[in-house]
Amino acid sequence: MKLAVQVPTCNRPRALRAVLEAYARQSDLDFEMVIADDGSGPETRETIHRFQEAAPFPVQHIWQEDQGFRLAGIRNRAIAATGADYLVLTDGDCLPLRHHVARHRALAEPGWFVSGSRVYLDQALTDLVEAGATGPEEWSWSDWLRHRVGGAVNRVSPLLSLPLSAAWRRWQPDRWQGVTTANFAAWRTDLIAVNGFDESFEGWGFEDTDLTIRLTRAGVRQKTGRYAVSVLHLWHPPASRATVESNQALLADLQTSDRIRARRGLAEGPVR
Repeated sequence: MKLAVQVPTCNRPRALRAVLEAYARQSDLDFEMVIADDGSGPETRETIHRFQEAAPFPVQHIWQEDQGFRLAGIRNRAIAATGADYLVLTDGDCLPLRHHVARHRALAEPGWFVSGSRVYLDQALTDLVEAGATGPEEWSWSDWLRHRVGGAVNRVSPLLSLPLSAAWRRWQPDRWQGVTTANFAAWRTDLIAVNGFDESFEGWGFEDTDLTIRLTRAGVRQKTGRYAVSVLHLWHPPASRATVESNQALLADLQTSDRIRARRGLAEGPVR
């Protein structure tokens, strides 16, 4: 199984650098990375170039012109750019724990996508991580508990690694609520079958919900990655909610239909 990790980014090079370095420390390095760049400038480009030179795995940099928040579009360009069988999706501000790739690989199963958890870091801790002063993905449990008591992280239970049964992981196969592509994995053939992300969604919100609903309609089931794969979400100011109403309307339209394929998705770009 050829695996690719997709990391989107937009003009946040310090966070991206921390995320890339965490992937370089993975216990499983047998993957390709595709950085999906939504119009970032020269500093991000230089950050990626330096990482490409030293990375222990192949790294592609896929860029699109800055025309506002177009996450669905750049995710599709990145899906089209890889020939990997299985895609692990995250965000450019989500640090993986050391066995993130290995555990996603172990959870991969035909006919299923995987949805993982997130732990949120506060602004002060995020500043330390982005400065390279600490690497929380390597912390001990005493470190985590200390920061939880101090309020630097919102919870620690998702960081537990539990040997849960396959039946438990499949107990809500049609659930789409709460699934985000900040910690998500799916077969590339399944993503292509539903025409990828719907690029009608521009600005913040709901493009991942739209994708998840269409995947479940296509017969791809949800497998929980809870207590196996969790990422550390770095703090950032809230994104603009200017497009929330229009994106909610798009999602409502999907929910009143039986549509499976994105209206404007992968079919509009090259897929190999």
